[in-house]
Amino acid sequence: MTSRVKGFTVTLEEDIRIDDVQAILNAVRMIKGVVHVEPSITTSNDHIIQQRLKYELSDKLLGFIKENLT
Repeated sequence: MTSRVKGFTVTLEEDIRIDDVQAILNAVRMIKGVVHVEPSITTSNDHIIQQRLKYELSDKLLGFIKENLT
């Protein structure tokens, strides 16, 4: 028995203005078998998560550089 797929999650490279994303929404809706397409709106939580990840990455990179230059 093979596994069944019920849907997909698509992540964009960067946030896009809602009025500029209409062409993408329409294209996905035209795919056979697609029942529903809904954009995921960016919130302040998304911004907070991005900033924390940037900080953690830069902190780890700086730590790595300090360890390997001494």
